[in-house]
Amino acid sequence: MENTQEIIQGHLPGRLSALGKIQAKKLAKRLRDEKFSAIYSSDLKRAMDTAKEIAKYHKNIPLYFIDHLRERNLGSYQGRKSGELDWENIPPDVETLESMQKRAKEFLKKVHKKHHGETVLFIGHGGLNRAMLSVILKKPVKNFFTIEKPKNTSVYVIEIGKNLKGKIIVENCTKHLE
Repeated sequence: MENTQEIIQGHLPGRLSALGKIQAKKLAKRLRDEKFSAIYSSDLKRAMDTAKEIAKYHKNIPLYFIDHLRERNLGSYQGRKSGELDWENIPPDVETLESMQKRAKEFLKKVHKKHHGETVLFIGHGGLNRAMLSVILKKPVKNFFTIEKPKNTSVYVIEIGKNLKGKIIVENCTKHLE
């Protein structure tokens, strides 16, 4: 809902718009026949609602809501319209890209160790998903914005090997929305 109003959400719970709810249902149908060992979702409402929609097709799969998959903490920018903000002089209460990338890396290491060789689903947010991609693709933070912004409900399929080095099989795919 807030996305359509160009409101910066960060760690705010957020709500899915009517379109967002339709997109979540279409994503769930696309993923219904996939075999997951676990589903990990951000604990923010907008992601949780999407995860719950997907979990309807995966009733026996553990579903975890965790803060490591939250969007970037945008501090005093949260709840404001993006056009009002000075992105050249970011306030100190906004999480740095380095901190978000570190959070993503720690989470990926933990999940990779626990689910090595298994298929795991992550439901996160655009910025955090980019941070995970930067870790998997071994891109430094200075190249963060060279990574294509993930679309809402887009699907990535990534094989992750040693040292979290990944190979992207499917990238930013939204064919389920057509």
